[in-house]
Amino acid sequence: MSRVNANSGRRREILEALAKLFEAQPCGRVTTAALARELGISEAALYRHFPSKARMIEGLIEFIEDALFGRIRVILQETPEAGARLYQIAALVLLFAERNPGMVPLLTGDALVGETDRLRLRIGQLYERLETQFRQVLREGEARERLAPGTTSSAITGLLLALIEGKLRRFARSGFAARPTEQWPEQWSLLAPALLVASPQPASSVR
Repeated sequence: MSRVNANSGRRREILEALAKLFEAQPCGRVTTAALARELGISEAALYRHFPSKARMIEGLIEFIEDALFGRIRVILQETPEAGARLYQIAALVLLFAERNPGMVPLLTGDALVGETDRLRLRIGQLYERLETQFRQVLREGEARERLAPGTTSSAITGLLLALIEGKLRRFARSGFAARPTEQWPEQWSLLAPALLVASPQPASSVR
């Protein structure tokens, strides 16, 4: 194995151990000393792979971004209907959290208490990207499917983000027992009719 590949493998191992510690103590602050103990190495060895703890956390956030937005691109390519897109994107975030509970304290911000403002800003930007994506889906739905949102797009996107964040917080508060995806299909069936309404076609276009 080349030195580059070995270093990449060690970095991944460090990030996986950090996520494991976040899962074990979602509301507590994880120290580099605890991380080094988990890996059975010295703190100095950690800093040979990452310049700071903040950079380690950023590595996890980058993983979240790549996983979510890479899959969102696939959803947009494969799913033309706006309602189905909104449902699937929200479900994607919930399922990602469910399968990666160590990432949830980052998504809720609990793991960032006492960390640098840059990290909190980074998570905020992730949610802003999600909000932008929801808005884009709604705009395209209005144009292509003649959907008329039941309220403003900002109200719809705000509600979707609030639901997602609320489910993630409940997941963490329950010790990762209350699955975020639980009852999501039923909940969406209640929400969708109020959020998205098909506009009637103009009389001139009716055959």
